[in-house]
Amino acid sequence: MQQAGDQRPDATAFGFLTAVETPAHGCLGGYLLVDVCGRPLEFHCTTPVKVSRAQQILYGAALPAHLHGRQLGAALLAEGTVEPALVLTDIEAMLHVRPHTLLPVALVAAVEPRRPDAVALGAAAIVPPPTAPGGDRWRGALESLAAAVDLHEPFARIRAAIEEAQRH
Repeated sequence: MQQAGDQRPDATAFGFLTAVETPAHGCLGGYLLVDVCGRPLEFHCTTPVKVSRAQQILYGAALPAHLHGRQLGAALLAEGTVEPALVLTDIEAMLHVRPHTLLPVALVAAVEPRRPDAVALGAAAIVPPPTAPGGDRWRGALESLAAAVDLHEPFARIRAAIEEAQRH
């Protein structure tokens, strides 16, 4: 999806990372990189991952962290060619990707119920990474993005793109 000349070196990019689970295909991850206006720069998705009964038993409660953080999230972040200022996810288990990347990863949550560690931006509450490079430098750039795009909307785009890919 990335085209030559689309990404300026000084342009700020943001990553949106999520997963879709279907009974027929299993779990698929999607990663959309957008510019500060919400325009797509890159899109990546995984092949379906079907969790076996043996994996469910052996991983137990650690399965969502392994599946989302390592198998889906880490693989997708490694595919990106544009380095985002911040990666956003709407799945709490996806935060387990943090040990597998140097990129700051934050959670996009609903504004209500209010979380004490969240920063409200439009219709979203952002739970920031514990230690983001450059401190809160990401916040100003994210405020610009939130002024242009509902921070929940790119996740809907990812899900729609994955559903469309499953039809073909």
